[in-house]
Formats: sequence, structure tokens, C-alpha cells
Amino acid sequence: MNSMDSPPAPHHQRASRPGVASYDFGGAVALVTGGASGIGEACVRARVAARAHVVVADLTRDAAQALADELDSESARVVAAQVDVSDQAAVQALGGSVEERFGRLDLAVNSAGIGVTNQPVADHDPQMWRNVLAVNLDGTFLSLRMELDLIRRTAGRGSIVNVASVLAHRGWAGSAAYVASKHAVIGLTRTAALENAELGVRVNSVSPGFIETPLLVERHDAEARAAIGALHPVQRLGTPDEVAETVVWLLSDSAAFVTGADFAVEGGLLSR
Repeated sequence: MNSMDSPPAPHHQRASRPGVASYDFGGAVALVTGGASGIGEACVRARVAARAHVVVADLTRDAAQALADELDSESARVVAAQVDVSDQAAVQALGGSVEERFGRLDLAVNSAGIGVTNQPVADHDPQMWRNVLAVNLDGTFLSLRMELDLIRRTAGRGSIVNVASVLAHRGWAGSAAYVASKHAVIGLTRTAALENAELGVRVNSVSPGFIETPLLVERHDAEARAAIGALHPVQRLGTPDEVAETVVWLLSDSAAFVTGADFAVEGGLLSR
């Protein structure tokens, strides 16, 4: 990522198109971790559509670069970066690259995460536990820590959304590490929101239900996905775009009085 003139101060206004969830983030700089696929990719696409400068950060550099090239091959308004969010040095280096490239950070979405194979607590592999917590919880913490510092120093105000899960609100047999990590993400979100509210930085989270991402499709055949979808009162899986719609609202000034909140985007699953 090469240096360039800093973009102008951002305006996060809702566009005046009745019935269309359209926002204008022209001038804002946004970072999305886990941005090359699934919910992260949908969030990247939504930020680009809203005219933000976007850093697509992902463990897989080629996938991040492919998305950046697809969305913005000429103006360099969308750039790719490789990062292992569980690596503190790598996360700090990412922050340095964002600052060098754009001079500021206004918005961030922490979407990087991994799942876990079905393992009851009594038989849970400690190394798998550690790996899941390292990415889902430590990775969110390290990213959030870097983003808060960068936003406060360069933009003065901003908004961050962490991606939790519907399983942050309930137990789920066989997924202890994942469930524990996502419960913790909500606690981390609320604490960071309290600490930064007076500084002008809002921190919220979203809790998606089961979303039809490439990871879910890879792990479950069509019959299994239909069965999972039927767990939701709306009788289907969610889409990444449906989660991104909530995220873009939380990032915008339309949600200026919202911080420390978690928004469940889960087709009614928690109401059962």
C-alpha cells in the first residue's frame, strides 16, 4: 500500500432514495477484516457502493486482491491487505499501512473469524479451543485496539462494528469454543463502547443467524442447509447482504445515538 494524499473529511449521510438502503460515505476510510468472503465481502461491497475508501484485509491475500481489483481497478479507492488478526505485529502493521496509504481511519468492521468442528466440551481439543479463541476473540481485540487508536488520532470520531453471532446469545452443543468466543465479543464491544463514547467513537456489534456463506456451503450439503434454514422462523438461511445492511446503518450517522448495542440479524431464531 503506497502513500497518497489524505481523502477529505467524510460525510456519512443517507441518500435521499425512498425505499432503498443507500448511504453516502464519500471521503471516509473503512477497514474490513475478513473482507474477502462471506459477510466481510458483503460489507466491503456495501462500503464501496457508498463511495468509501476501503481496505480489504484478509488472511488470503490473493482473494483480497481479486475483490479489490474487481471493485476498483483504476482509482485505487479499494486496496487489499493481508493480515492474520491473531498476530499482534501483523495487526499493528496493517494499521500502519492504512495510515500511510490514506492518512486516517473512520470506519471499521471486524468480520474475521473461524468455526469449529463438532466437539463436546468433555472431548474438546485444547489446541482447537485456543485456535478459535485466538482468531475470534484475540483477533477482534487486537483489531479493535489498533482501530480505536488510529481513529482517535487521525479522524477524531468514527464507528466500529464487530461481527458476533446468534450463538453469542445461547448455547450450541458441540461448538463450545465458537460460542464462548462470540459471547466474549459482545462483552468486549460493550466495554469499548463505554470507554470511547465521550471521545466520539461508537462501537457496536451484529449477531447474524446462520448465513449462506461459502464456509457454510462448504461444510453442509443442500439438504443440511435447508434443515438449518428451517430452524429460523422465517424458514431460510440469511444472506451476507442482509447482515451488511445492518452494518452499514450502524456505521452511518443515521445511528449516531447507537453505541454498545448488539443487533441480532437472525430471522427470529432467538425468539423460539
